[in-house]
Amino acid sequence: MKRRLRINGHSHLLPYPEDIPEFMQEKGIFWVDKDRKFMLQKDWSRPVTDSSFFLHEKLEWMERNKLDHAVVLNLSQLYGNGLRVEEMKKALRFQNDFNAKVQHENPSKFTCGFVVHPGFVRSACWEIERCVENHGMQLLCLPTHYMDTIGTWRCIFDEENEPIFELADKYNLAVEIHPYDGEKFIKLENTSWRFHLIWMLAQCADAYHFLTLNGYQEKFPNMRTCFAHGGQLAQINLGRRIQGFDGRPDLFEGKHHPRKAVGHKNIFFDTLVHDTGGLELLIRNHGSKQVIMGLDDPYPLGEMESDRQSSYPGKILDLAMSRKIINQDEYHDIWENNVIQWLCGDDETAKQKLLNRILN
Repeated sequence: MKRRLRINGHSHLLPYPEDIPEFMQEKGIFWVDKDRKFMLQKDWSRPVTDSSFFLHEKLEWMERNKLDHAVVLNLSQLYGNGLRVEEMKKALRFQNDFNAKVQHENPSKFTCGFVVHPGFVRSACWEIERCVENHGMQLLCLPTHYMDTIGTWRCIFDEENEPIFELADKYNLAVEIHPYDGEKFIKLENTSWRFHLIWMLAQCADAYHFLTLNGYQEKFPNMRTCFAHGGQLAQINLGRRIQGFDGRPDLFEGKHHPRKAVGHKNIFFDTLVHDTGGLELLIRNHGSKQVIMGLDDPYPLGEMESDRQSSYPGKILDLAMSRKIINQDEYHDIWENNVIQWLCGDDETAKQKLLNRILN
């Protein structure tokens, strides 16, 4: 009987302090203190809450939790919004080269993403070509929102960014959409973690809104998009969007009906919704085949070991099984086949190559 794999489709990794170039700290872009206690930017810091933020400790954590493979996204702090152009390019190139090295040196354990800044479409396309052609990377990480060259905040699925999606389509890329930087353009005081707990989910819903209105899931058939954190507010908001489209067609001239995207084979969501009710709604909306395992480790909003929450990596899927929200086959697919489908699409050669990497 074939061994079932456990693939985590949403993971993060910090470089060790000594791996981060000096210019990153000098310019206040991003660094980690020598004691590995804090990640820092100019006027910002966040505690390193688990040792598995770092490579060797991450590998031990994966072994302990019986995780065969992890998809490592870029760090949200390195989207490059608001940086001067040359600084932004160097910071993103550092992130991409770091992730490429992790994948290259640990091929059985990691598939790593790369990031570009959509505010500079031409250089973003060059970076996509470099990461795919030179590094063999197959996962493009994009923010839900970004700052353009005149300081205006825009949604990633703005039509100006179509050259990026054309390249993603050409290269058969998986795309990850992840929120961040909400406090920079939502005019509210940053208290009680509101931007992580509420506005990040709204950012994902906003990006999903425009992906589907523009019909990009059909227009770029070789690009498969996954929304972080289950695209959670997009799930509860589906009926309102449909009613809005039907009720005010004058506002949606030339756009695609929201219903057309529901359950589409090129749109995926991870499991990180924190409760089985949210997961059940996600699966009811889109079908279990569009759902991938996402732990968001090792952040405290990820599915980590926690006595207080009696939690552990994979708990929500185990609960969904026990509550008959999913069956055994769907359970295994969410851990394995759906993640592979998101990463590789219908390219059977790419799927076999990935499986060979994981199985060493």
